[in-house]
Amino acid sequence: MTVDNSFLRSPLAKTTLVFFGVALTCVIFADVAITTVDPWRELGRLVLGIITPDFYATENLGSALLCTLAFALLGVAFGNFFGFLLALAFSSRIVRTGCAFIRAIHELFWALIFLQIFGLSPITGILAIGIPYAGIIAKVYAEILEEADPAPLQAVPPGASTISVFLFVRLPDAWAHFRTYSMYRLECGLRSSAVLGFVGLPTLGFHLESAFKQGQYSEVWALLFLFYLIIATMRVWMKKSLLPVYLIGAALVLPWGIAFSADNIWRFFGHDIIPYPLRAAGADINVWAALGDWLHLMVIDQAIPGTIATLQLTMIALVATGILTLVFFPLISPLLFGRGGRTAGHLFLVVTRSTPEYILAFVLLNLWGPSMLPAIVALTLHNSAIIGHLIGRFTEGIRLRIDASHGLNRYAWEILPRVYRPMIALLFYRWEVILRETAILGILGIATLGFYVDSAFADLRFDRAMFLILITALLNICVDAISRAIRSHLRLQTTLEHR
Repeated sequence: MTVDNSFLRSPLAKTTLVFFGVALTCVIFADVAITTVDPWRELGRLVLGIITPDFYATENLGSALLCTLAFALLGVAFGNFFGFLLALAFSSRIVRTGCAFIRAIHELFWALIFLQIFGLSPITGILAIGIPYAGIIAKVYAEILEEADPAPLQAVPPGASTISVFLFVRLPDAWAHFRTYSMYRLECGLRSSAVLGFVGLPTLGFHLESAFKQGQYSEVWALLFLFYLIIATMRVWMKKSLLPVYLIGAALVLPWGIAFSADNIWRFFGHDIIPYPLRAAGADINVWAALGDWLHLMVIDQAIPGTIATLQLTMIALVATGILTLVFFPLISPLLFGRGGRTAGHLFLVVTRSTPEYILAFVLLNLWGPSMLPAIVALTLHNSAIIGHLIGRFTEGIRLRIDASHGLNRYAWEILPRVYRPMIALLFYRWEVILRETAILGILGIATLGFYVDSAFADLRFDRAMFLILITALLNICVDAISRAIRSHLRLQTTLEHR
C-alpha cells in the first residue's frame, strides 16, 4: 500500500507537522534529567507498596474520604447551578469573557487565593472547585443548547412565551446531555477535591502528601486504591434520587466550626493585592518610578521565564499526548481486541485517567527529582488515557467490511484514518486544560508560572501572586482562542459525548 499524498498535503497534516516540530524544538531545550541518586530503588519500594497496602495506617481516614466526597459534591453542585444560569446568558460578550477568565484559573490557584481570605474553612474548598467549574459548565451547556435539534422549535405554536419554549422544547432535548456531563464533571470534582489536600484542606491529598514525604508507600497505595474505588463505583452510588441526601450530608460532615474574619476579606482586596509601590506611596517616593521597577521585576524576572517554561512544557505534553493516545485507544477497541483484552485495557485507562496529574507528577518528582520530566509524563499519561478512552469508545460505532484486513494493517489502514480527525479535535479541545495543569505543576518546584505564584504566596507577597495569576489566566484565554480558531479552520468537531 502507498500513502495517500493528498493527506500529506492537507491542512490537517501540515498542522500536525507544525505542532510536532514545535514540540521537538521544545524538547531540545527542556530539562528532562533524572537527578535522584537511586531512582530504581525508590521505584522498587513504590511497587512493593502496591502489593502491601496498609489501610489502617492513616488516622481519620473515614473523615478524609467523607471530606473528599463532600467538597466534590458541593463544589460541583455550586458550579452546575451558576454554570446553568450563566449558560442562559452566554450570548453576552461580558458573560463569555467572564466565564473564560474564571475557568482559566486552576482550582489550586483559587484555593490559594481563598486560603488568604477564609483560611481552612470549607468555603475555601467549595469555591475553589465551584467557581472555575461554573465557567467550564457554562461554556459546555451553552454549546449543548446551541447544537440541540432545531426541529422541535418548528412545532411551537405562534405566541408561545420564551420561557415556555425553553422549558418545554429546548431544555428536555438538552437535559440528558446536561446529566451526562454533570456526572463527568463530578468525576473531575473528585480529583480536584483530593488535590486540594495538598494546600491543607482535610481531603485525601493531605494524607497522600504526608505519606509520600515519609516514604510510607503502603499507606500511599491504600489511599489511592480507595480513591480509585470511589471513582470506579460512582455510577453505582451516584443516584439522582439520592442527590438531595448527599448534598445535605456533605454540608453536615464538613468542619464548619473554623472561623474566618471579615477584616481578612477587606484587607486582602483593599490592601494586600494592590501593587506594593502604590500601597507604599509617600511624599519621598516616586510612585511611577517604583511601579516601573516593580513591573520590570515581575515581567522580566518572573512572568516571561514562567510563561516560556509553561508553554514549553504544554507543547511537549500536548504532542506526547497525541502520540500516546495512538497506543492507548486500541486497548479498548472491539475492532482490535477481544473481551478479555478490552477489560484489562479499560481497567488500565480508568486508573490512569482517575489519577490527578498533580498527584502523579508528585509521585514521579519524588522518584526522579526536580525537572520537567515528571510533569511531562504525568500530563501525557493522564490526558492520553482520557482521549484514548473517548476514541476507543468512538471505534465502537465503526463498521468495517467483511474482508477488512486484520492486525496492524487493520489499525493503520482501516481504523486510524477514521479516528484521526476526532482525535486531533479532542487534543485541541484539551490544549487549554493541559496549559492550566502545566501552570499549576509549578507548585511542585517546576519553573512554570505556578512556581512563581506559589513562591509569592509563601512570601506573603499577594500583589505579586495576583499579577502572575492574571498572566496565567490571560495565557489560557489566548491558547483557548487559538485552539478554537484552528479547530474552525480545520473544520474539526467533537461530539457532545467528547466534551
